[in-house]
Amino acid sequence: MAEVPRRVLVTGAAGRLGRATLRLLASMGVAATALDQRDPGDVPGADRVVVGSAGDAEVVREALKGVDAVAHLAAIPAPTLDTPEAVFCGNTRATFVVLEEAGRAGVSRAVVASSLSVLGLPWAARRLHPAYVPVDEALPVQIEDPYGLSKQVDEATAAMMARRHGMTVVALRFPLLGGPGDKFEDTAARYAVSPESGARELWTYLDSRDAARAGWQALTRPIRGYHAVFVTAPTTLAPQPTEELLGRYHPDVERRSPLPGHTAPVDLAVAADLLGFTAQHLFAP
Repeated sequence: MAEVPRRVLVTGAAGRLGRATLRLLASMGVAATALDQRDPGDVPGADRVVVGSAGDAEVVREALKGVDAVAHLAAIPAPTLDTPEAVFCGNTRATFVVLEEAGRAGVSRAVVASSLSVLGLPWAARRLHPAYVPVDEALPVQIEDPYGLSKQVDEATAAMMARRHGMTVVALRFPLLGGPGDKFEDTAARYAVSPESGARELWTYLDSRDAARAGWQALTRPIRGYHAVFVTAPTTLAPQPTEELLGRYHPDVERRSPLPGHTAPVDLAVAADLLGFTAQHLFAP
């Protein structure tokens, strides 16, 4: 049976995924509190807005008033957007503070935005290859950058908080996100000309509307404990067949199952079985 929250705190509310999440919550008739570092002005879908850092315990305590579930989406989303120290320390502090304060407040459900970058491939200084494809939640990580490391620590924090407070916490490993107006067409066109430019991300993507829905499933499905889950579209953005791409850019990687056509080289079984999630908004060139 679904467990529908009465009020959800959305951190990083002014971002792409934050706004998509607030719109989804509004469509579900669920009240939302928006938390963002800066005043975002109008935030459709939120009837309460708190301005401040997700890494500030006092701010987070204020934002958690009346909340029974948390969607923690706030982060510096790439290692190139600030110093290594700011990216790693800022992201990991925010995740610790939000989940610790939520647990102390008696919040029982949380979803945390992780990333495919936790594998280490996207931001490494050298070309790395996964141990096998399709990648899954058991794949060994090879992190060499502060953003990927922050996601690894965020996941460890989420697992610890689930034990510490008896919470249910799901870390969703998102790929490239986009949606209406975000021009997946541009990325697909780049992959057509330069397919190697997508090799680090395994040519994966997910519409922000689907990402928000995955978060909703994580907050409402009858599950317990901590889980890390890959959520991507089932197909790639690349016009070339997946097997051809892997043969060219990840040639020595073990193949554990066939990847016909444009199948994304990610095992989505956990997303389907645990969360009941399958992407609905697929890119059509």
